[in-house]
Amino acid sequence: MISRVVLALALTAPPAMNPAMSPTVTPAMTPGMAARHPCPVAMPPRTTCGFLEVPERRDAPGRTVKVAYAVRVAGAGDREADPVVFMGGGPGSASMDTMSVLSTMFPDRDVVTAEQRGGRHSEPSLGCPETAQALLGRLRRPAPDMTAGTTTGMTADVAAAAVRCLDRLREEGVDLRGYRTREIAADVVALREELGYDAWHLFGVGYSTRVMLGVAAADPRGVRSVVLDSFLPVGAGRYDGADRDLGGALARLEVGERFAAVRARLNASPARVPTTDPVLGRAFTARVTGDDLAAIMAGALRGADVAAVAPALVGGLAEGRDELLRPLVDAAGERLAARVWGLYHAVQCQDEVPFNTFSPKSRLFTINADKAVCDAWQVSRSEPVNATPSAPVYVLGGRYDPATPAATARSAAQALPDTRFEEFAGASHAVFLASACARQKIAAFVTDPARTPAAPCAEATARPGDLHVTGAPYLISRSPWLAAPFAAFALASLVQLVSGALRGRAPAAFGGLAGVAFTGLMGQSAHTLARANGSALAVGVPGTTGPYTWIAVASAVLTAAALLRDRGWPQIAATVIATGFLIWWFTWFL
Repeated sequence: MISRVVLALALTAPPAMNPAMSPTVTPAMTPGMAARHPCPVAMPPRTTCGFLEVPERRDAPGRTVKVAYAVRVAGAGDREADPVVFMGGGPGSASMDTMSVLSTMFPDRDVVTAEQRGGRHSEPSLGCPETAQALLGRLRRPAPDMTAGTTTGMTADVAAAAVRCLDRLREEGVDLRGYRTREIAADVVALREELGYDAWHLFGVGYSTRVMLGVAAADPRGVRSVVLDSFLPVGAGRYDGADRDLGGALARLEVGERFAAVRARLNASPARVPTTDPVLGRAFTARVTGDDLAAIMAGALRGADVAAVAPALVGGLAEGRDELLRPLVDAAGERLAARVWGLYHAVQCQDEVPFNTFSPKSRLFTINADKAVCDAWQVSRSEPVNATPSAPVYVLGGRYDPATPAATARSAAQALPDTRFEEFAGASHAVFLASACARQKIAAFVTDPARTPAAPCAEATARPGDLHVTGAPYLISRSPWLAAPFAAFALASLVQLVSGALRGRAPAAFGGLAGVAFTGLMGQSAHTLARANGSALAVGVPGTTGPYTWIAVASAVLTAAALLRDRGWPQIAATVIATGFLIWWFTWFL
C-alpha cells in the first residue's frame, strides 16, 4: 500500500498486462460479439472482452482501428435491463482495471467498460516511450540550474522526442485526426449498437466526462442517465487554470503558505533524490526543484489518500525532511512511464491546448511540455461542442481535486438541465474510487434518477490521526532488508521471553515480554494506519510510536539488567541486539 503515495491518481496509470482470462459469457441482449479476445487484465466472473472495429476517421472512411471493451454480465435473478457503460479519464487512462469496483457497485446490471481508441488495450496503441523518456529527463538533468534557458531546453527535448514518436506513428499509418473526443464519443454510441442494448447509463470520470456528454447528445434515445465524476467541462481552461487550481487545493488543505516556503527553498537549492528510471530500470539521482515539486504535487493530490496526508507531508518538507520526496518522485516517474502519450497528446492538441492562452506562462513543467508538443505536432484543432444532454445528470466533485476543481464543476453543472451536483468533503479526483458513500449514491441515482438524493456524505477519506513524520517505512517497503534490526529485535525478544520464563529469570522474561509487546503494538498500529490510508506510511508512522518507544527502551534496560546475573552468550547477544536496535531506531527510523 505504501507505494500508492502519489498514485492514488487513479485511472492515470494502466495496470500491467495480465494474460489471464476470466470465464466468458455473452451478454443476453447481444446478437453476437465480434473479435472476442482474452481479457488483458484480471476480470470478475462472467466477463467477456472484445474489440469493436470502427473507422479511424469517420469523415474520411478507409483505415479502421480496434477499440477494446469488456462486458460483465449480471447474474440471473433481478437483472436490470439497462447496463452501465464506463470509460476511464486521462486522456489515455485504461477502463478495464475498474471492472471489479464497478461490478460491486452494480451487481444487478451488466457493466461495460469501454477503452479509448489508441489506448493501451486498443489497437493500435499510441504509446510514445520517447516522450516519457524526455519528460523523465527533467529529473535527470545534470545541473540544478532552473533558469529560463534550462526550462526552454527541457521543453525542446520533449518536443523533439514527441516528433520522433509522431514520425514513427505516421509510418505505421496512424492519422492523429482520428483521435479526438468526437470520435471517441462516436465509438461509445457504436458499441451500444454492437452489443445490442436498447439504452444504457453513462459513467465518465475526468476527461471522459466530456466524452459521455458527447455520447448523451449524439445518442439521446440510447441514454437513460449520465454520471459525471470529476467533471471537466468544455472551455474550462485546464492549462490556464492549472497553477491557480493547485494553489486552491493546497489552500483548502490549509498548507498553502507552508508549501510556498518549501517551493521557494527547493527552487533556491534543489534536493537530490535517489530514484529509479521506470523505463530503463536504472537507479539515478533526481534533482527536484520547488517548481518540479509543484508539478508532481498537482498529480499526487488527485488521490484522496495523498490529500489526506498532505498536511503532514508538507509539514515534514517544511522542516527539511527531504527524504519524503522519494515516494513522490518514484510515483511520478511510474506515472510518466505508464501514460499512453501519443493518444494523450493527440486529444490534448486538438481538443484542449488550442483553447488556452498560456499567458502568463505556467511554472509547471508538465503544462509547458504539453504546449511544446502541440506546437511541434501542428495538429488542426477541433471545434468545441457544448453538448447538452436530455437525460438526467449527476455531477460529483472532490473538495481537494486540483485537476477538475469542484467549484468549476458546480458552475458547469448549473448550466445543464435536469442536473444535480454534489461536492464530497474528503475526496479529490475520481470520487467514486475513494468514497463508498459516493458509490452508493451513484448506484441509487442510476436506479432512480428522479429520487430525492440522500443526505450529504461524511468525509470520503478521513485524515489519519497524529503522524510522526519519517521516510523510513517507505524505504523499507522498497528494500525490506532495511528492517532487519526490527526483525532481529522481535525474534530476540521472543526467545528471551520464552527462555527467561522457563528458567525462572524475571528480568530476562520481562525484558522479552516488553520487546514482544513493543513489536506487536507497532505492527498492529502500522497495519491499522495502512488499511485506513494507503499512502500514510509513506509519510510517517502513527503518533503512538513515541509512547511505544519507551516500551522498547524498558525492554533494553531489563535485558541489560538480566545480563548482570547471566553472562552467557544468549544474554549477551540479546543485549547487543537490543542496544543495536535502539541505535537504529533513534538514529535512522525516527
